[in-house]
Amino acid sequence: MANHVSAAKRHIQSEKRRLRNRTAKSTLHTQLKKTRADMGPEAVRLGQQALAVAARKGIIHKKTAARRISRLMKASTQNRV
Repeated sequence: MANHVSAAKRHIQSEKRRLRNRTAKSTLHTQLKKTRADMGPEAVRLGQQALAVAARKGIIHKKTAARRISRLMKASTQNRV
């Protein structure tokens, strides 16, 4: 355990953030799984929105979100053809 009060506080804060991020990532993965299963226009829009929100909140890196959105859009157009 931490030897200083400030270190103990940082540990508590990091635990809170870790749990919040883990919940958000789990929700994101679930949404993307539903999107890939359906691939309809509404599902793709919701998947894209979930990635954008995760990037904005710092859950995933913004370039990671951009790459995944790009791949999602590419996959959705291939399914329509």
